[in-house]
Amino acid sequence: MPGILSKIAMFSRTPQGRRLTAKAKRVASDPRKRAEAKRALGRLRGRGSGHR
Repeated sequence: MPGILSKIAMFSRTPQGRRLTAKAKRVASDPRKRAEAKRALGRLRGRGSGHR
């Protein structure tokens, strides 16, 4: 049974995986989207929410 990393690698070679990879690269290159993602990640980790 393949592990999670090998499943991700297999998916990234499919047409859908390539499209998602290209979209992620485009989003990551946009400074506003990058800041938005950083804030969201901080909230998920418990930072910036005011309580923990």
